[in-house]
Amino acid sequence: MTRFFIAIGVFAALAIAVGFLLSGKADFAWGVALGLFGLALIGEGLRLWLRHDRAKSRQSSEI
Repeated sequence: MTRFFIAIGVFAALAIAVGFLLSGKADFAWGVALGLFGLALIGEGLRLWLRHDRAKSRQSSEI
């Protein structure tokens, strides 16, 4: 779970940096920053779900 929070923190910082870089002198590019952060959340959530699913399938009731 710690890896999840570190990855989300890095992606949040990256999304904010890209939002500032693309905004120039105008308003902050919220759409771009939130879109990138949303993709990061979806990707990390999918990674956690697949990892949990694989771990669950390794548990066997057979002896």
